[in-house]
Amino acid sequence: MIFDWRFTLEITPMLLRAFLVTVEATLVGMAIALVAGLVWAILRRSRRRLLTGAASTLIEFVRSTPLLIQIYFIFFVLPEFGLQFAPLTTGFIALGLHYSAYTAEVYRAGIEGVPKGQWEAAVALNMGRYRMWRSVILPQALPPAIPALGNYLVAMFKDTPMLAAITVMELLQTAKLIGAQSFRYLEPLTMTGVLFLLVSLLSSQFIRRLELRFAVRP
Repeated sequence: MIFDWRFTLEITPMLLRAFLVTVEATLVGMAIALVAGLVWAILRRSRRRLLTGAASTLIEFVRSTPLLIQIYFIFFVLPEFGLQFAPLTTGFIALGLHYSAYTAEVYRAGIEGVPKGQWEAAVALNMGRYRMWRSVILPQALPPAIPALGNYLVAMFKDTPMLAAITVMELLQTAKLIGAQSFRYLEPLTMTGVLFLLVSLLSSQFIRRLELRFAVRP
């Protein structure tokens, strides 16, 4: 089969529309993962055992079950309990929740890397917990976590094809549909692979720049 550039130009608008859905799912899902992961990480350091136990259990449960099962559970099971979401919204929630368990571990490593003296200094200055976390702990814990968080951003982007299981017309699903209708899979799948590659490479470069920008200098 010879690569048909004319056919490629015809299907490019459809692929780009689906590509925007993929990017949207990634960005919203990552935003949820970053916020929720930080909440889980802080709760694991709570003085209340109930909160610590609940956060630890949630993290281990989510990390120990496949993303696809979590997508199916949110989309097919939660409506039985009165919680029903649109397919794309389900994708946001599933991706965000799944990766929040991993970002929580990244945050935990960064928080534990803050020297003990910094915690003691914040207590000595009579800082409240909110001010201590905002002004002392997180500014030191987050910069070292940027590379790992960036890796999960790229991993989430490459996991978005799983949303096709709940009828989200993301990039790969659209490419497969074009192939099924035209009996030409070479062009749509090649374009899909190129788009995934370009975004992954650009994301890696962006993350590297962030890492250098916020690097802790002696």
